[in-house]
Amino acid sequence: MPDAIRYRPEDARVATRFAGIRTFMKLPWVTGDLTGADFAVIGAPCDGGTTFRSGAAFGPSAIREMSVMLRSGNLNLDVDIFRYLSGVDRGDAEVNPCDLRDSHRGIERAFDDAVRQGVLTIGLGGDHSVTLPQLRAVARRHGPVALVQFDAHLDTYDTENGSGLTHGTIFRRAVEEGLLDAKRSIQVGARGLFGTGAIRESEELGFTVIPAKDVHERGIEWTAGRILETVGDRKVHLTVDIDFFDPAFAPGTGTPEVGGFSSWEGLKLLRSVGGLDFVGFDVVEVLPSHDPTQITAYLAGCVVQEFLAVLAAKRRAGKEADRG
Repeated sequence: MPDAIRYRPEDARVATRFAGIRTFMKLPWVTGDLTGADFAVIGAPCDGGTTFRSGAAFGPSAIREMSVMLRSGNLNLDVDIFRYLSGVDRGDAEVNPCDLRDSHRGIERAFDDAVRQGVLTIGLGGDHSVTLPQLRAVARRHGPVALVQFDAHLDTYDTENGSGLTHGTIFRRAVEEGLLDAKRSIQVGARGLFGTGAIRESEELGFTVIPAKDVHERGIEWTAGRILETVGDRKVHLTVDIDFFDPAFAPGTGTPEVGGFSSWEGLKLLRSVGGLDFVGFDVVEVLPSHDPTQITAYLAGCVVQEFLAVLAAKRRAGKEADRG
């Protein structure tokens, strides 16, 4: 039997799911000592880096709102997440809506505190600029990590509208700061670019780029193989921009791009790279005001749930191997 789990959601068969405080999956809200936790969910309610439609600062609250629908069982991997994992919701990082750099400092502090305690962090964005301070916290403990990026955009421009700090420039900044091992990093799903030269610029930084067209034509299994081959045994931060999915599945985002992926395809790809050595994860760019149905926020929560199922399945496999 699995070890005793300290932190887990309320039992949805007993507790009314739509009642009470909206933590992620109704996990315990713990802000101090994280002893006994395997992961911590942290909101990064910041959209000061957006260049088109703003409002992603309200993404974390929307994801939490819809996450009460999520259950601990995952049939795709045939695993009960909270038989093997202990997790908490740590609330939101402190941000300054008038100062993006100050917001990033607050986000970095919040994630750094959890990372230093040996807990895997799960970030809820916010625009994609919030991944940069998360990488700073992760790299401080683990050194430069590989990045696996599911995204309609590359986010490696040098400047946008004269600014070097936007949601479209952060991974160039991360390379410059030595946070990433770019040659072990891979960007998947690109289709919304200012020009075809953008792919070449990412590749010159060291990234491997798989455009959306290649994923559609060659398939999920081929794509997963390229990811696993590129990353190898490096520690990984996985970042999922919700605009990786087609707007038909995720209309509530700041920069939607047609030609994306179904929810099934995205979840299958995530499962297919489950063997990677994850040290950080985030899902970003949920813009609830542009989706009154809330299916975008719900999909973002499902992406997190699928990631947790991957971690639980790996934990289960390790325990079975230990037994024999």
